[in-house]
Amino acid sequence: MMIRQFLLWTQHESAGRRAEAASSLARAYLYARLDPEARWEAKTAITALLDDPSPLVRRALAEACANAPEAPRPVVVALAQDVPEIAALVLARSPVLSDADLVDCAAIGEETGRAAIAARPSLSPMVCGALAEIAGPASLGRLAANPGAAITPGSLLRMVERHGDDGALREALLARPDLPLEVRQAVAASLARSLSDFVIACGWLPPERGERVAREARDRTTLGLAEGAAREDLRRLVTYLRRNGQLTAGLILRAMLSRRMAFTEAALADLSGLPVERVSGLLHESHGQGFAALYRRAGLPGPLEPAFAAAMSAWREEASGFTEESGPALSRRMIERAVTACERLPFAESHALVALLNRFDAEAAREEARLLARTIASEAAVAAVLDSIPAALIESYGQDRLRIAA
Repeated sequence: MMIRQFLLWTQHESAGRRAEAASSLARAYLYARLDPEARWEAKTAITALLDDPSPLVRRALAEACANAPEAPRPVVVALAQDVPEIAALVLARSPVLSDADLVDCAAIGEETGRAAIAARPSLSPMVCGALAEIAGPASLGRLAANPGAAITPGSLLRMVERHGDDGALREALLARPDLPLEVRQAVAASLARSLSDFVIACGWLPPERGERVAREARDRTTLGLAEGAAREDLRRLVTYLRRNGQLTAGLILRAMLSRRMAFTEAALADLSGLPVERVSGLLHESHGQGFAALYRRAGLPGPLEPAFAAAMSAWREEASGFTEESGPALSRRMIERAVTACERLPFAESHALVALLNRFDAEAAREEARLLARTIASEAAVAAVLDSIPAALIESYGQDRLRIAA
């Protein structure tokens, strides 16, 4: 009798009253202990209410069914394809919807629905992959910020590829604690590209110089991110760089001149197809013949080989007193040896390389100056503090220390 009364209410001319009746009927179906006949009648009536012309009624159904695992599947699927404001209610929460339903709704729905899907408490790699391919930057930002989203590295890279110029998305990606190294590098490269485009558009730099500045900034950031990374992370990073045309001879030379041997070994192993252990052994050979064979196998430009060989020779000489934890600065001594090796080459072959090495040297000199300036400033600050302490207090402190020692 109660169900029939609800059915009469759903025929009321007022959309508000029909919405109240729809909500009550749906909750009765979901939570009341109905006999089989009444339950069937309620389900049939709820399904019929999907045709109600008022969005108030359908919204009431969506609100009632959004969190319910027992909600009728045909009703939830239909609501998920309703107008965006109604569809978002079930897309964001309903446990009835399968991965196939979510992918379909993301593909044919509005951006509001995609944003709702992106914020679901739990998302499979398949749904995340679909969103990575079609969602806009705002929805992808919500996806990246969702700790329950199982996003594969490939999907993360696709997000950066499509909308890496969006600052909010970059911030959301970098905030993920499990972000793979290659994705961090992709985000950094995207930022460098955006900054380059901006300064070129403003006319502050000509296009050629802006692109070079962005490329060298990207290379510096790449080596900074790679510092201290595990071998497997480095392997994935250099594979990603090679596939995207970023594993250049200039980057490898910078790594070598910065004494980032772990990255250098991973890069040469990827290019040559040799195991990292074998590459490491060839790099450490004192006579250098192994390095020459490795260089040619890696397919690096022939005119650059003397610079690489000279840098490696200098590295072997100073390797005993240096560890990668000593810092990422370029070695001016290694750069000088590389420049000297290039002086014997024809100008047509060496001028671009020498110009690159000179920029490296200028960068290294500026870094040395910064470190020295910080050291001097720190020492001056300590001296100023000591000068401000009364001499009697210092003398008293020293006498107290002597009494304690005695």
